Amino acid sequence: MKIMAVDFGDARTGLACCDRTEFLASPVGVIQEKDFDTTVKKTFYAVQEFDAKMVIVGHPINMNGTIGERAEKCQLFAQQLQELTGPGIPVKLWDERSTTVSAHNILNVTDTRGKKRKEVVDAVAATLILENYLAWRRNHPEETAEK
Repeated sequence: MKIMAVDFGDARTGLACCDRTEFLASPVGVIQEKDFDTTVKKTFYAVQEFDAKMVIVGHPINMNGTIGERAEKCQLFAQQLQELTGPGIPVKLWDERSTTVSAHNILNVTDTRGKKRKEVVDAVAATLILENYLAWRRNHPEETAEK
């Protein structure tokens, strides 16, 4: 099944998608938008464009396990996206602690700097969120069989 991951941000929202075999997760773009409602709509259009059958939204839970303002905003984003996608395309939150830090580390290794770095870091973070979710699905087939 094609699954899309979203790393929601106030100015840039990263997107990643996997192939139908759920083997390869790839960055597919960044939505440059500051308006919340417009970002939700543009993400919905991307879900349709890539024919995703599930959406995973990064949920930045605090390191101590609490839900902060950023995580609440991501919950609202996921809820509004679910309203647009309808029941046929589930939208799920996925713990994304430290994915942006990991994305920056990857970009350090590849020596991606400046404007280029700013343009791709959110898509790389979305790819990491998706890779983590896909690994979980592979290791928990009994929990994902009905989903």
